[in-house]
Amino acid sequence: MSDNKTLEANKALVRRNFEVIWSACDLKAVDTLIATDYIGHIATLPQPVRGAEAFKQLVMMFHIASPNIRFEIQDQIAEGSQVATRWIAHGTHQGEFMGIAPSGQSLAVTGTSFHRIENGLIQESWDDWDALSMLQNMTQDVFQSLSMRF
Repeated sequence: MSDNKTLEANKALVRRNFEVIWSACDLKAVDTLIATDYIGHIATLPQPVRGAEAFKQLVMMFHIASPNIRFEIQDQIAEGSQVATRWIAHGTHQGEFMGIAPSGQSLAVTGTSFHRIENGLIQESWDDWDALSMLQNMTQDVFQSLSMRF
């Protein structure tokens, strides 16, 4: 059983991940917040992200697409070695993202993340977000052929 001090420290670690790494794109902070053998289970990716270096590449992919991306934490719950976070990411689609040309569209994407903390570092995460809304905001053309017309 974890004490309240440990739970609060785990929540603070995850907040720093969102604020310093994801929002500020400080990749040096990865070395102090993320385990070198980190595993990220990202709902929109076919394979887990394995290792801190691959995690840095993932962060950069999002910052190239939206250099002004900012994560706003809505809720956090900690239990044992895990932290659950509900968040909203805001940004502007200014760079290519997975083959989609920049649209200049403002994005607001909701998501949830579950992080497992081990030895004061983020060891593993499970992340899911509203990817469909994000893609719809980036380009309407992708979904024109999928639209049903009555």
